[in-house]
Amino acid sequence: MITMLSDFGDRDIYVGVMKGVIAQINPQVRVVDLTHQIPPQNIAAARFCLMNAYPYFSDGTVHLAVVDPGVGGTRRAIAVQVANGYLVGPDNGTFSGLLSQSPAIAVVELTNPDYWRTPQPSKTFHGRDIFAPVAAHLANGVPFQELGNPINSATLVQMDISGCILTETGIAGSIQYIDHFGNLVTNIPGNYVQGKTWYVKAAGLTMTGCESYSEVEVGEAIALVESHGWVEIAINRGNAQSQLQIHLGDTVELAF
Repeated sequence: MITMLSDFGDRDIYVGVMKGVIAQINPQVRVVDLTHQIPPQNIAAARFCLMNAYPYFSDGTVHLAVVDPGVGGTRRAIAVQVANGYLVGPDNGTFSGLLSQSPAIAVVELTNPDYWRTPQPSKTFHGRDIFAPVAAHLANGVPFQELGNPINSATLVQMDISGCILTETGIAGSIQYIDHFGNLVTNIPGNYVQGKTWYVKAAGLTMTGCESYSEVEVGEAIALVESHGWVEIAINRGNAQSQLQIHLGDTVELAF
């Protein structure tokens, strides 16, 4: 299986072209679209989505992630072997969240053009010319080591997203992702609040920790642990980002 994640949207042909390249190499492979609605060039959003999708796929899955504002520049094209499969895409921090949970077993820079679509790839569409064909060849059983030169996993780019910090009164964190509904996902794991009475402070507001949206009135702000396992700020039937004017990277405080 190959999963695909990108910021290409569904208006243009880019996603379909990549699938065509995959099908030319491996017409039997199953391709699952995680999302192609990552905000343009938003590596942090790509990191979050891939990290949270990875556990739901079977061993051997190839995860193809192309949010690539540095395409054609000096950033490396890489493949990473992890416990349950492989990652293929640019070395720009997209994989850093997943690798913090499932460390790299091996990493290669994609330097072998035998597994590209063309030895002279486009400077603007490595998704078509390098990443999609490499993913297809991996799913086809090509040995990982043949894809290119080995590199040290410690040299991979890390996203500059600080972790949450325990304080005397609770936990200090930040917003790491904003979803389609405008829900504000913090970087505070939900297991910190299990069995406790808690609340979140952000943007001058205090939101009580609950278990479901229905525990507050329509239009009221709420904090809860979402299905992805992170503490989240939301508004019942509303858009927390636009209404509360809280943004990616803004600080939040969780207290007990």
